[in-house]
Parts: sequence; C-alpha cells; structure tokens
Amino acid sequence: MDLGIFETTFPRPTPEAALDAVGALGLGTIQFDFVSAGLPSLPDAIPASLAERIGHAAATRGIRIAAVSATWNMIHPDPHVRERGLSSLRAIAGACAGLGADAITLCTGTRDPDNMWRSHPDNATPQAWRDLRAALTDALAIAAEFDVALAFEPEPANVVANAVLGARLLREVGDPRLMVVMDPANILAGACERPPADALDEAFALLGERVVVGHAKDLDAQGRFCAAGTGIVPWERCLAAFRQVGFAGSLILHSLNEEQAPIAVAYLRERMAQAGL
Repeated sequence: MDLGIFETTFPRPTPEAALDAVGALGLGTIQFDFVSAGLPSLPDAIPASLAERIGHAAATRGIRIAAVSATWNMIHPDPHVRERGLSSLRAIAGACAGLGADAITLCTGTRDPDNMWRSHPDNATPQAWRDLRAALTDALAIAAEFDVALAFEPEPANVVANAVLGARLLREVGDPRLMVVMDPANILAGACERPPADALDEAFALLGERVVVGHAKDLDAQGRFCAAGTGIVPWERCLAAFRQVGFAGSLILHSLNEEQAPIAVAYLRERMAQAGL
C-alpha cells in the first residue's frame, strides 16, 4: 500500500505545478480531478492532447494516477442532471488511457437537488435504489467500453449510506468492474452510535475484497471531517484492516489544506511503518 493525495490540495495554475507540489512531499500517487487542468470537475469534453499531457507530466515525475474523480449525483431528482453526469463520465473514461489511470470514483447520490453531499429522506426509498441501479447499468457499460473500473464510496448522506448497503449493491449488480472506495471516516460518520472498531470491522469484512482505493480523512468529535490524524479515526486499526484484506493500492489523503498536508503525510507514514506497510 502506498500513500497519495488529491492534487487539488495544491491549487496551482497548471497541472504540472500541482504535480510538482505532490512530488515535493515525496508522494508518488494522486487522485486526479480535472479542475486542476482548468476544466470543470465534470467536463463536457476532454481533449486527448490534454489527457496525454497530464499523463506524461505525472509519469515523468514518478507519480501514478490511482483514480480520477467523476462524482455526480447519480440519483438527482432531475433525470437531465443524471444524463449530464453520464455524459461527463464518458468524457472522463475516454481520457483515462491518456492519463494512465484505470479507476474512476463515483458518488451514489442523494435526492437533495442542490447538494450531493446532503442527505434526504427519499434516499431510502425503493425508487431511489432503482434509479441508482439504472444509472450504474449505463455507467458500467461506459466502463466496459473504455476498460476502466468504477468505484463507489459509502457515504452517510448518499443512497449507499453504509457498508451494508454497499455490499447489497455489489451483490445485486454482480459486475467485477464495480469496486469500492474505502473511507474510514465516512464509515464512522454513519455509525456514530456504534463503537468505532465494530463499525470498521464490519465495513472491511463486507467490502474489503473489492476496495480499489482508500481515502484518508478524519472525523472530529463534532462529526466534521478534518485532516487525517486530527480526529477520532483509529488509524492503527484501519491500517491493520487494509493489510488483513490484502489491499495493495493507494491511500489518498483529502479534506485537508496545503498547510496541513506535510503533517498528515508524516503522521500516516509513521502509522504505516508501524503497521508494516
């Protein structure tokens, strides 16, 4: 397992400059968002030359793009919003070969029309689940066309709010291209009433074999996300769980600013070394 970061942690005028900032921390992996290339996070189109430029810039710096962000609201109440998200997914998937990336991250969505990270009571309805399944059918067809994996992340505010629902989705869809982003802080945020160890053990037991990317943020005592190492996430137990399930991918830092990055990197490197990772 290696340690990486969202390159958007380093706002720079060019993707090359953001990659330089990543490299300055000694990190060799990122999750990429096209906002760093001057495009929206969900572009309508991506020039092949731009994807190849970014892929070349990363490779020459010894940086691997573990995943590309394509998070749109997959169960937005307006079907036109869902359709635009699928169109952007196609553009991003088509750029992955040039980037040298083979995984794309998703948001399973919410019925809230204004904020895809805000919960809504209708997320738990059968229709919301059917809409997610329909969107995933189309998304996985795109993934097959461009030979990439799609990774969803259980999030308390989304229709796949926890590991149990994540396992249900994997079981029902049955497509090997559908994978998981494991974010321990999200797991704990959705299980505040449970001992953290129990919630994490359950999540890794249910989803661990399908994890393609790990996310590293923390959760403070008020339930707000914060930089890894500054909250209540028991990282020693998390890292042991990643190791136990045989995860050999990238743990990507996020929900932190540039000033916090060196401290979080040092913290997790020390914990990873202690865990033998």
